Amino acid sequence: MATIASQVILHPYVSQSLKFGSFNVGRDKLYRTVQYFSRFLAWFLLSRGNKVEAARWTALKSHLGIGRKLMRLGKPVEHLKAALRAASSTGEVGEQVTSIGRQLAYFGYLTYDTALWANAAKFIALKPSTAEKVTKTSNRFWLAGILFSITHGLLKAGRLAHDAKKLRNSETWGEKDLSDEAQREVRQLALENLRADTRYQFIIDLFDIWIPASNLGLVNVNDGIVGFAGFISSLMGLRAQWLAINNGKKN
Repeated sequence: MATIASQVILHPYVSQSLKFGSFNVGRDKLYRTVQYFSRFLAWFLLSRGNKVEAARWTALKSHLGIGRKLMRLGKPVEHLKAALRAASSTGEVGEQVTSIGRQLAYFGYLTYDTALWANAAKFIALKPSTAEKVTKTSNRFWLAGILFSITHGLLKAGRLAHDAKKLRNSETWGEKDLSDEAQREVRQLALENLRADTRYQFIIDLFDIWIPASNLGLVNVNDGIVGFAGFISSLMGLRAQWLAINNGKKN
């Protein structure tokens, strides 16, 4: 039994999981996944008439949402710093503008989200009408951030595709210098990785956009669709964060 316990506890996957959970971003990704799965499951149970079980998952969803707001305290400053870095960087103007817009939108979203957490925690007292306005403004910033991210992804994908095509056309068909060929292969691999990351984030944004759009009443979808979309995007974000923290190791 001791040997089995040691094998389980000392398994590399356990070490990677502990490392993943030690980061605030990692825990937030995990909580978000459970939160939106709970939202979908609560809708599913309620549609089947199981109100008692649905209430349990609805309560879990609500508490995880409040907990995640607490975990994000101070994060607006990170997005403001990212906007300043984007403003001082060089590159394609369209990508730079959309990157700044995205970061500023997320700054606004999380700032208003912090006020909502303070109200839920009874640290401040907002009138119901004021809380509703703050919620709408928060979702408007969130939606704007996703739209900027989608636009940024489209512009970046177009530029990377152009760069990849130009790199392929630069190949010489005569006698090849081995060092030049090696450098070209390295650049091609880097471009392909960037294109894959851009497509991945683009898909996440396409799922995420349904959440604030639904909250604002811009689309008429039920909690099941919103919960499922949020669950899929959360799983994708969880996977990306896992690979980033564990040096690209796959599960």
